[in-house]
Amino acid sequence: MRTTPRRLRWFLPALLVLVWLVVGGVGGPFAGKLGEVQSNDSASFLPASAEATQVAGLQKAFSDTTVIPAIVVAERAGGTTAADTAFLTRITGSVEGKTGYGGAASPVIPSQDGQAAEVIVPVDGSVDPGVTVADLRERLAQGTPDGLTVLVGGPGGQIADLTAAFGGIDGILVLVAGLVVIVILVVVYRSPLLPLLVVLSALFALGLASLAIYLLADHHVLTLDGQSQGILFILVFGAATDYALLLVSRFREELRDTPDRFDALRSAWRATVEPILASGGTVILGVLCLLFSDLNSNRGLGPVAAIGIGASLLASLTFLPAVLALLGRAAFWPVRPKAGSEHQQGLWWGLSRRIGARSRAYWAGSLLVLLVAAAFLPTLKAGGVAQSDLFLTDVDSVAAQDVIGAHFPGGSGSPAVIVTGVEQADAVAAAAQVDGVSAVASRSSTGQPGGAPKVVDGKVLLEATLSDAPDSEAAVATVQRVREAVHAVPGADALVGGPTATQLDTQTTSERDRRVIIPIVLLVVFVVLALLLRAIVAPLLLIGTVVLSFAATLGVSALVFNHVFHFPGADPVVPLFGFVFLVALGIDYNIFLMTRVREESRTRGTREGTLHGLAVTGGVITSAGVVLAATFAALAVIPILFLAQIAFIVAFGVLLDTLVVRSLLVPALSLEIGRKIWWPSALSRGKG
Repeated sequence: MRTTPRRLRWFLPALLVLVWLVVGGVGGPFAGKLGEVQSNDSASFLPASAEATQVAGLQKAFSDTTVIPAIVVAERAGGTTAADTAFLTRITGSVEGKTGYGGAASPVIPSQDGQAAEVIVPVDGSVDPGVTVADLRERLAQGTPDGLTVLVGGPGGQIADLTAAFGGIDGILVLVAGLVVIVILVVVYRSPLLPLLVVLSALFALGLASLAIYLLADHHVLTLDGQSQGILFILVFGAATDYALLLVSRFREELRDTPDRFDALRSAWRATVEPILASGGTVILGVLCLLFSDLNSNRGLGPVAAIGIGASLLASLTFLPAVLALLGRAAFWPVRPKAGSEHQQGLWWGLSRRIGARSRAYWAGSLLVLLVAAAFLPTLKAGGVAQSDLFLTDVDSVAAQDVIGAHFPGGSGSPAVIVTGVEQADAVAAAAQVDGVSAVASRSSTGQPGGAPKVVDGKVLLEATLSDAPDSEAAVATVQRVREAVHAVPGADALVGGPTATQLDTQTTSERDRRVIIPIVLLVVFVVLALLLRAIVAPLLLIGTVVLSFAATLGVSALVFNHVFHFPGADPVVPLFGFVFLVALGIDYNIFLMTRVREESRTRGTREGTLHGLAVTGGVITSAGVVLAATFAALAVIPILFLAQIAFIVAFGVLLDTLVVRSLLVPALSLEIGRKIWWPSALSRGKG
């Protein structure tokens, strides 16, 4: 009878490891398949109520396919020749009827200065536009006349370049994140084996999450884009490592007090399961608040990130304890913790004593630094950027738009689309001739501008060519003026859509999301903290410090974006994503700290409990923060402005939370407030 429990102590961990090996084997390949179920078309992200979405729906009645224009533009310094025109006509004519193309290309349109020509090639939006545009570019690269520059831009070109930018995202991010985690953990634990176990746990979590997300996206339950996939990979690696560090650190601590590794692991697991679950639950609930967004891309990120965190929790609380149980002290080789050895007392014990001696100076100084940094928050430019500014490297679609802008009306090939009643068409066309519109024409029955207009259910489709590049802020302002003008035509019920209108509606919706979601996230986090800490004062303190840290992070980010990187601005969704991740992730470290402080305060009193909690958690939480910051910084390897900005904001914000807020401000304020920080729980009436 005595041998049965001992056998189970070996059998259950071995079974769990075997199960995770199967999960990794089945789910792992799906991490590389997520690109197959991505959607990077910004028009599909808008809510059904958006005007641009309504127009996109009405447009389907005027065409048999969902067409995305790809603009082929050619330029020759001495002027285009007849041979150039013949080349463009031959190549663009050869794609008609081919898979992925949405019909016949337009005739070759020469520029007024004679130095350029363009052709509008319809791309079938129901087929992967990236593949189609890649095929078109390959055709144009064959036999190009000497001296002629040929590029493919427009909405189709942009989608293709976005797809290429996210290509290989799975391999690059996993490699970079994995190397970062291994290097940091080797430095922290001086063990070659333990970092591999932590990375293996993260890889298993990623495999499980990828399998679930692939199936859900493939059945259109959620929307996955390249940005969400990149954030998923980073979140899984960062979160899985954070939770692993907390468990491993407590396990090493228990091994110094307990000879039996199974008993030590049991004590470590019981001590860390509550803060780990609370931390993971906070992040999951925080990112699920994105479901209140009106943008489908944001709503898609919510469950994608939640699934990733859930998988990280599961792997960290099952696979990692199982493999630690099997290896025991060998996991820390060559520096194995021995039973009865002294607990290390280094940097964090010294800092704890200094904060205890001068708590007021520490919280006042930290608060002042954060307030000064937050003062620069209003300088953050987050009103939106041109779509061409999304790329941090040179791409064809941006170069093509530069050529179009130099020789044609900037919005050539990507017009604003107006749908109105046939009887009011002339009045609407006249009203649409606002400043910034170079021409207005009706869509004919042939599908091209000019000629007898095509009438569908008593409506006609007008196309307004914009003077400025369709993705520019000037074009966005023009579309706003067009909407105001045509909405004023009596009885027209005119709606304005198209690529520029989609950009306008996306910016407007993002600003609305920011106002709605941020208060919801704060409320959710407060409720979780109040339930975890059985208090009200402590949660209010933690939320206040994290919000101040977020404001300081955006202030510093504004300085760096404006004066170091010289970014043109930021999308309105950047502050929202930064807030959701920083508040949800930043509160993690305060949860790790304050749950240990609460545990120690029961026996030591609040003052000694705070100092002891800081000392024993300082190393592991700092390591976790550095790992998470480094893994988020890995997002910068993807040459997309949005991801580079999110990478900096989250990485810097996590370090600020870890090194200043959690290490200095929160402990010092906790000492200043004293036991009342636990009000109204019984601890607020105890000693210390």
